[in-house]
Amino acid sequence: MAFIPTVDAEKCVGCEECVDVCPVEVFEMEDGKSIVANGEECLGCESCVEVCEDDAITVEET
Repeated sequence: MAFIPTVDAEKCVGCEECVDVCPVEVFEMEDGKSIVANGEECLGCESCVEVCEDDAITVEET
């Protein structure tokens, strides 16, 4: 089973909380916004979803 994390750039405010909370470094900051840099590493724990106050992150199962 794989997971696909996605960041909605329009909702992202660049707080970096997802970058800090992710145990496998899926996210990086680029131009003041979070981006999915290592999506294949996603464990599906959804810590990023829980910490994102702007609902900018989703994680889908494949």
